[in-house]
Amino acid sequence: MSSDRQLRIGIIGAGEVFQVCHGPCLFNLSHLFKIQSICDLSPKTVAHNATKYSIPHATTTPQEVIDNPDVDLIFILTSDESHAPLAIASLKAGKSVFIEKPVSLSLPSVQSIIDAEKNAPNNARVFVGYMRRYAPSYLQAFKREVATIPKILYARVRDFSGPNLQFVSQSGTFPVKHSDYPASAGKEREERLGKLFAEAFPNQEITEEKKKYCRFLGSLGSHDISLMRETLGFPESVVGVSANDPFYSAIFAYRNQDGSAYSVTYESGIDEVPVFDAHITVYGAKKRVTIKYDSPYVKGLPIYVETEELNEQGEIQRRTMLSSYEDAYTAELQELYDVVVNGKAIKTTVEDAKNDLQIYDMMYQSWNAGIQS
Repeated sequence: MSSDRQLRIGIIGAGEVFQVCHGPCLFNLSHLFKIQSICDLSPKTVAHNATKYSIPHATTTPQEVIDNPDVDLIFILTSDESHAPLAIASLKAGKSVFIEKPVSLSLPSVQSIIDAEKNAPNNARVFVGYMRRYAPSYLQAFKREVATIPKILYARVRDFSGPNLQFVSQSGTFPVKHSDYPASAGKEREERLGKLFAEAFPNQEITEEKKKYCRFLGSLGSHDISLMRETLGFPESVVGVSANDPFYSAIFAYRNQDGSAYSVTYESGIDEVPVFDAHITVYGAKKRVTIKYDSPYVKGLPIYVETEELNEQGEIQRRTMLSSYEDAYTAELQELYDVVVNGKAIKTTVEDAKNDLQIYDMMYQSWNAGIQS
């Protein structure tokens, strides 16, 4: 990776994910990135972050960041409903974009970003922020060990998270949160969300349960479904779904290369117990492989891979692997630099992210069928 060029970054959205995750990482990677412009709808929030990170340009108007001639790359770290319009505006300006997942909440919305990218000047591209898929232990130890299982019998994808506030308050990043938003912001947000919900659930009554399900899959679920896809591929079908806020689950049907079938259980939810339990386990006849993710809000927590298997002597053998202490956000940002500066192919494209939305749609249809039966 060449670091002769410092990428100039424009930040749109200076809330929790910037203050706890991206801001500190970009600051620590100052040989690769410089934050040149920052925007937030809250004047106090944007002023706080501009001062903390010595950012020369601060605004409450996103288009000012996009049009800033001193900005090479736009980071969209806002709430879900504004991702598509901000990404499209950035692409039209010829600026490449980093979008924090989820890329959006509906298939038509995602397609609008794909269409804008095809016609973008300066070969502007979009990188979607699925940081767990860039973790060294995932790319190295986990994928290597899963590849040694000749036939998968079963897999489990779990993400149980306690209250984020507890992790964030102990992260050492000291985020601030203000509420001095313009009066029109809430109404505009609800209108955009309403349009996305209507696209996600076409020709249906939009209930509160459907809204919660959609928002949940876009937030916590997008991590896990995306990891599941890279590890196992796209599922054949959704066997069943349970949606009982704040916990959601599904069973997916898969096949091995020899045609044999296996199931994957997805289970996720948020309770009030401050324990983070996010992992994927793949089961073979003689080997189990697990990757364990800890909270991304506390920097430096390692990501372990564990195996349990029968050795040649018929004994149970357990191994624990740690490919690197480098956190997933740092690894992701270094990959992003390689993409923008050196033209490396993007793994987590918008086309890739669209697959998640297609799986969500399969889950919604299965859920609807269960409700109506």
